[in-house]
Amino acid sequence: MSRQAWVLVVIGSILALATLVGAVVLAVRVVRTRRLLTGLGAGGKVAFYGALIYTIFPVDVLPDPIYLDDMGVLAAALIYLTRLVHQRRAAGRQLPGQPDAPPDRGQVRRRVP
Repeated sequence: MSRQAWVLVVIGSILALATLVGAVVLAVRVVRTRRLLTGLGAGGKVAFYGALIYTIFPVDVLPDPIYLDDMGVLAAALIYLTRLVHQRRAAGRQLPGQPDAPPDRGQVRRRVP
């Protein structure tokens, strides 16, 4: 193989590895939102499980060495789940797995010796 062909192979391999890493990072972030699913309703569950099934399922829009479609589905699910979490917090509802609300800013906290 010529030098130019090797350069193309190396660049293609780096891009494939970068998209794989991006898809794995997004999948991990989506899986971390699983603890909030009980408070997000049916839409959140469908987005979560749908994204994971699409990512794992072998039939894709693009062939598997190209993870751009998987990254798009995972990113869309993550954006949707994040919006649901913000809506629930704005409504004042406590989500499972979330820490208690911080005290009011006007409230004075005493130090315990």
